[in-house]
Amino acid sequence: MAAKARELRNQGKDIIGLSLGEPDFNTPDFIKEAAIKAINENYNSYTPVDGYAELKEAICLKFKRDNKLEYKPAQIVVSTGAKQSIANIAEVLLNPGDDVLLPAPYWVSYSAIATLAEANFIEIPSTIENDFKITPEQLEAAITPRTKMIFFNSPNNPSGSVYSEDEYRALAKVLERHPDIFILSDEIYEHINYGHPSFSFARIPEMYDRTITVNGVAKAFAMTGWRIGYIGAPEWIAKACTKMQGQITSGANCIAQRATITAVSEPVSRIQYMVDEFRSRRDMVLQLLGEIPGFKINEPEGAFYVFPDISYYFGKTLKGHQINNASDFAMFILEEANVATVTGDAFGAPNNIRISYAASVDNLKEAIKRIKDSVS
Repeated sequence: MAAKARELRNQGKDIIGLSLGEPDFNTPDFIKEAAIKAINENYNSYTPVDGYAELKEAICLKFKRDNKLEYKPAQIVVSTGAKQSIANIAEVLLNPGDDVLLPAPYWVSYSAIATLAEANFIEIPSTIENDFKITPEQLEAAITPRTKMIFFNSPNNPSGSVYSEDEYRALAKVLERHPDIFILSDEIYEHINYGHPSFSFARIPEMYDRTITVNGVAKAFAMTGWRIGYIGAPEWIAKACTKMQGQITSGANCIAQRATITAVSEPVSRIQYMVDEFRSRRDMVLQLLGEIPGFKINEPEGAFYVFPDISYYFGKTLKGHQINNASDFAMFILEEANVATVTGDAFGAPNNIRISYAASVDNLKEAIKRIKDSVS
C-alpha cells in the first residue's frame, strides 16, 4: 500500500498516508544530543556483536524499573531493530516442521520470519467483539505435538489491544501443561498505552525461563530509523542469538547504541508528551470513524492504530468498485478517497483494515472525511 501510495503521489495525487507504523514526532532532543556527543567522542568502530556493555547494563536497569524483570547483561542481545531480534530467535530455536502459534491479528513479519526458519505458522483467530484477544481455550485447542513457539504482542500491532495481567496469567496456565513451548513476547509498544500499563509475560515465574522478551526504541522514542532492538532471554538463547547475529550483521550501529543508553536510562515521563498526543488522536479518530456507516470499531488501549471491521461492505459495489474483501476495500479508498491504509489480510484478520493515527490531526480529520464521503 505504501508503494502504491508513492506511485499515486508521483502522478500528482494528494495522498494521505495512514499506512505506516511510524511516529510522526522527531526524536527527542535529549537523545539527539547523546548521539552528537558520541560522534564528537569518536565512537566510530565496530561494536561488540551483542552490544556495548554499558548499553546492556542500561537495558537491565530498564527491565527492572519498567517491567520488574531481572536480567543480567549476559542475557541481553542488542540488534539492528526488534525485527532482527525476532528473526534471530526464530533462526536459533525453530527447526523445519516446527509449529509456531500466531494469535491473530499479528504483525505481518511474524509469519514470514517463521516461514524463513522453515517452520509452519498456525493462526489463532480473534474478533473485534473480544478486543482481538485469544482465550485459554483457543490456545489449548491450537497446540499440536509439533508446537515449538508462540508469539505474543501487547500492545498489539495492528489492533492496539493490550493483554491484562490476568489474561496473560490465564494463558500461562495453559502453557504450563506444555513445557516445551517457548514464548516470544514482543513489547515494542509497551510505553504507548492509555491507562492500562502493559504486563511482561516473563514476569510470570513459571514462564521466565521459556520467554524471550523483545523490545526496542523505535516506537516510544520516535527512533524508527536508528534501528536498535534488544532481547532479554535465558542466557543460552542469548548466546545462540549472538552467534547467529555475528554471521549476519555483527554489532548494531555505534552512534545509535550510545544514544539508546540515554533513551532507556531517562525517566519514561520524558516521552509522555508523545503518548498523550497519541491518546488524544485516538479519541478523535474513534469518534470520527464511529460516524461512518458500516464501520465496526472497538477502543484500542495502546499503540497508535485502530483496526475497524469493514465486512459490512463485502459483496457491495461502491462507485463502480466491487468490494469482495478487505484488500478490495483498502484499494478502493486509496483510489477513490486518496487515503492509504493497510488491508487486514496482511495481519491474519480478513475483515479489517488498519488505520495508523501517527499522523497530524488535520490529516486525520481530512482522511476520515474522505473515507466517509467515498462510501456514502
